[in-house]
Amino acid sequence: MDITIHTSFLPHDDPDASLAFYRDALGFEVRSDVGQGKMRWITVGPAGQPGTSILLAPPAADPGVTEDERRIIAEMMAKGTYGWILLATRDLDSTFEKLQAGDAEVVQEPTEQPYGIRDCAFRDPAGNLVRIQELR
Repeated sequence: MDITIHTSFLPHDDPDASLAFYRDALGFEVRSDVGQGKMRWITVGPAGQPGTSILLAPPAADPGVTEDERRIIAEMMAKGTYGWILLATRDLDSTFEKLQAGDAEVVQEPTEQPYGIRDCAFRDPAGNLVRIQELR
């Protein structure tokens, strides 16, 4: 089998703020931006990696989600417990400094973990946890 990761999903509740974080702070390319208002689906991805993307999508748009589920999702997003992603960089300190200077919400400064990696963590504007691991 030849399977790759093509697109991963993260919810957003403010498309403009999410776009600013992923495009302006992280430097991702905008691959598509469809819809309007809060009902926008924005696909972003790292420059030079056209086969890997993140779809930033409004969680309320799924017709299979009940009103109770929408409420729970909104509560989990507000607490930062709904979505997360793990990214990687060769220069963790510079990446951390750039994101911190851009007012991203810091969850954890660069830390050597007891399980053998060094990483840091932020929250995006929707509350999603963005962990960034240092490649060695």
